[in-house]
Amino acid sequence: MKHTILLVMSMLCAALTFAQHNQFKGKVIDQNEKIPLADVNIKTNFGESVFTNTNGEFSVKCGDTLRIKINHVGYRSVDQYFTCNNSKTIEILLKSQAEVFETIDVTATSNPNKSQLEHPNSIVKIDHLAMKRSTGLYLDDAINTNVPGVTMQRRTQSGGQQINIRGYGSGMGFKGVSNNFDGQGVKMYLNGIAITDAEGITVMDDLDFGSVSNTEILKGPSGTLYGMAISGVVNMKTDQALKNKTSIAQEVMTGSYGLLRSTTRLSIGGKNASLLVNYGHQEFDGFMDHTASQKEFMNMIGDFRLNDRQSITTYLGYADSYDERNGELTQGQYDTLNYSGNARYIQNDAHSAIKTFRAGIGHTYKFNKHFSNTTSFFGSSQSMNNSSAGGWTDKQPLNFGLRSVLEMNFDLSEKVKLSSITGIEAQKSINQSIGYKMGADSTNLDGYNIITSIKSNQMTESSTYSYFTQWTAHLPLQFSLTAGVGVSNMQLSLEDRLWGLNNNQPGNNTLKVYENSYNNLVSPTFAINKKINKVASVYASYSTGYKAPVSGNILISTTGELNTGLKPEKGSQIELGTKGSFLNNKLFYTVAVFNTRYEDKFTTIAVQNPENTATLYSYLVNGGNLNNNGLEIYASYKAIESKENFITLLQPFANFTYSDFKYEDYQFERVGENDLGEDIVIVDDYSGNAVAGVPPVVFNAGVDLETKIGLYGNIYYNYRSSMPYTSDGLNETNAYNLLNAKIGFRRNIKQFELNVYTGANNITGEQYYNMVFVNQLPDAYIPAPNEINFFGGVNLKYTF
Repeated sequence: MKHTILLVMSMLCAALTFAQHNQFKGKVIDQNEKIPLADVNIKTNFGESVFTNTNGEFSVKCGDTLRIKINHVGYRSVDQYFTCNNSKTIEILLKSQAEVFETIDVTATSNPNKSQLEHPNSIVKIDHLAMKRSTGLYLDDAINTNVPGVTMQRRTQSGGQQINIRGYGSGMGFKGVSNNFDGQGVKMYLNGIAITDAEGITVMDDLDFGSVSNTEILKGPSGTLYGMAISGVVNMKTDQALKNKTSIAQEVMTGSYGLLRSTTRLSIGGKNASLLVNYGHQEFDGFMDHTASQKEFMNMIGDFRLNDRQSITTYLGYADSYDERNGELTQGQYDTLNYSGNARYIQNDAHSAIKTFRAGIGHTYKFNKHFSNTTSFFGSSQSMNNSSAGGWTDKQPLNFGLRSVLEMNFDLSEKVKLSSITGIEAQKSINQSIGYKMGADSTNLDGYNIITSIKSNQMTESSTYSYFTQWTAHLPLQFSLTAGVGVSNMQLSLEDRLWGLNNNQPGNNTLKVYENSYNNLVSPTFAINKKINKVASVYASYSTGYKAPVSGNILISTTGELNTGLKPEKGSQIELGTKGSFLNNKLFYTVAVFNTRYEDKFTTIAVQNPENTATLYSYLVNGGNLNNNGLEIYASYKAIESKENFITLLQPFANFTYSDFKYEDYQFERVGENDLGEDIVIVDDYSGNAVAGVPPVVFNAGVDLETKIGLYGNIYYNYRSSMPYTSDGLNETNAYNLLNAKIGFRRNIKQFELNVYTGANNITGEQYYNMVFVNQLPDAYIPAPNEINFFGGVNLKYTF
């Protein structure tokens, strides 16, 4: 009996010992991208601390119950229990959370590792939390609060948007001759579909920002991978259906000045396919005369997994957008709070109307662990009509193209790895633009002006293509080297279809068709990155990019004159930076210093009406160089992050931007008069002046709060210093401070999800602007509401 007891005890001890030393095998994967994550720190309740390998795999000792804690830069923390009786490798999914992220998509960089510390450049991600801090309807609200070095303005309540990245933009050529309605210099994508057309023009009036779940911004010249992207890249992604879940949702928001937004959403998610259908209706009465807005949106997003190697994603979208405009205010009007607008704009029923159909399909094929290809085809068709002080314009643009990228990954040795992307992007745009003069309606003299005669009819065809390759070598001692080159080309053809009215006579040398091309624009990039103890990194990078003139720059539609001789702008940037995550990944930071130079920068020359009360039109010339030096800092701190506490998330954040941007060899020609009243050319030299349209100091700070019972909220502060809005430095805006807040309640009740919220913008009633026009006096300001305004809504979702 004694021997039996000893034998049983020995067996129990052996079993316990075996259990204590059993191994738990896991693999950490990015939840959205489904790719392994390397260098993730794994901590257990047995005191172990290990890091995942390049395949995202790890192994730790395991007892009866294993508790794993994971904190990784850019992702939500994990605190989870596992049993140790499973011999299979367990997948652990990490969900992205941080505002700053390091890739646009899997094919955006030659470094496939998702860790922020691996990427030697400035890519900022605005996640879902940051996108919805306010109403979630206006992208500029999110960008201006969360992205250091980037500002976004809008001409109307939800149209005429312009993006300024590190000093490129704000009236110095980014507006082109159609400065009221488009942006240039930035490449924009939605679900991988190019929003920017073949000429490099980006119109955002018809985009439903309310359905965008996250936005990523690459700052600085990006010509290597994105062609004509002289200032940066913006990539937006919409909501997608969750796997194996089917739901229907209804969202309603109301607010000051007649704001109303209604969204109806159907989401069907299966094991290998998902479909999301989204319909949105949005309207706004306006806080000034003639500033109403109305929009209808329809989006359909489908994702299909054909097999282990192939997947397809699709997007279909339709938008009907109409925004009234009452013109820019003069400095005097703005200072005296006279928000009545510009009479000439209102008399011409100034507006921007766009109907758009947009579609795209992408296919990914993974040949093996070394090679994969992603190819997407996209296109859009639009019907546009706009009116302003200068008249009426109809446009019918058609745009289509493709982007194809081959990814390669090789292990040259145990410590040296090589990865790359090589690809091509091509687009073609066809557009007919007809300009009209406007005059009084003799049948209704008290009504709006009407079209009275045609003044221009132009047919343009533009095509652009770029091919690129970029390679990253992962070296010992946690170094990596990146090098790449892109080659961009553009062809323009412009036909004046009214040529025969004034030029159909012998000996006339005026061109009927104007063609030009800008070829072999080479954009190299180089970078070095060094990780420090897997919690920080330092990097240095050099990048370049171009922006070629567009057809609207070549021919002045208002007068029918050709504007020849323009050459592409060139941008080059040197950036030094560091990123890191300390205090158990609670404190995250990024710091970047840069010098960005723009050569042969376009500048706008404005032509006034005879009364000098409004700008009739503008055109471009190569005006000189910009030398932009800047400092950008971002930090966030997860003071509390726990599912068990009453406060589940308490996260303060702040960012700071300092811009020292100067003109170099910058001369501006304008028409003046001599003592005899005769027209003469006056040359203004702005060399050494501060670049107009950029506030030298920008600061944002706020805090996000979430609780276990469902209460949540935020409060955030925006500061903009004064800035010059004429290149001579004689006219400046006032600095302003904004305070905004939002509070809500979320609750899951069986299969229902309820979200009720309310918020307030401009709590202190500060006077500030939505947009300031540069070098366009007397027109200058598009004001924002100078009093507190409110919004609130209810979201209800049912999951089957």
